[in-house]
This record gives sequence, C-alpha cells and structure tokens, in this order.
Amino acid sequence: MSEPMSPPPLPVTWRPRRGRIVAYGSATLIVLGSVVMAVLIAEPFQLVDRIGLVLFGCLVAFVLHLLGRVRVEADETGLTIVNAIRTHRYSWPEVLDVTLLVGEPWPKLDFSDGRTIGAMGIQGSEKARARRATAELAALIHERGEAKGGEDAQEG
Repeated sequence: MSEPMSPPPLPVTWRPRRGRIVAYGSATLIVLGSVVMAVLIAEPFQLVDRIGLVLFGCLVAFVLHLLGRVRVEADETGLTIVNAIRTHRYSWPEVLDVTLLVGEPWPKLDFSDGRTIGAMGIQGSEKARARRATAELAALIHERGEAKGGEDAQEG
C-alpha cells in the first residue's frame, strides 16, 4: 500500500482548510447581512427588534465559530482535540491508534480506557490532506504512545 510516514516535528497542528473558510466566511456574511438588514428594515420595527436581529446574526456567527475552530494539536506531552463543543487533552500513553475510514467525516482516536473520540480537526472531505494528516498522527502515536515498540496495528 503506502510506506509508513515518519512523524512530523512537534508541536504540530492539523486543522481543516475548507471548513474554516466556509465557517468564517459565512459568519462574516451573516453578521454583515444582519447589520444591513437592521439598518434598512421597515419602520414598524423598533430599536429592540433591530438589536435582536443583529444579536441573532451574532449567535449564528458564534455557532459557525465553534465549527471553524476545530483542530488537533500534538506536542511533547500529548494531544489536544478541539471539537465544536468540547476540548479534550490526552497524554501520549493514553492514545492507542487513529483510523480514518473511507467516507467517514473525520478520523476516530482510540484510547486505552476503551473510549473512541472523533477528531473533527481533520476533515475526511479533504481527501488527500486528511489521509496525510491521519498518517502523520498515526506515526506520532506509534512513536510516542502505548503502541510504541509493540506490534504494528495498521493493516491494509
């Protein structure tokens, strides 16, 4: 299949490209649109209605920010997984493996306590970029995690 990838130098951050562009671009358009609409809206609407319209646009932009900030960070001590709602921090020995199946939205990380968490910071829709990021992360996990020195868990 493909050669094993050497781990990248630390610290390293993986984040989606297209997802960030869409999220922050849409957030900008929505906030600007709500401000323009609040200024140009017909007279029966009062100041409170206009403020509410802008606040709603800001709320939608905040939700888009949550989607745009996703990332996976690796450093000397472990991994930080920043998903839309939660941020998870794990030390290297806790992380067993990472897998990205064809058609999956993002890779899944397997942990020594049996949990599995999706890493939204690597978007499966960015095909080659996602495969490379997953391979780099897998190389780091096998170099620094519990799998280090054990049998090779990657099968073709």
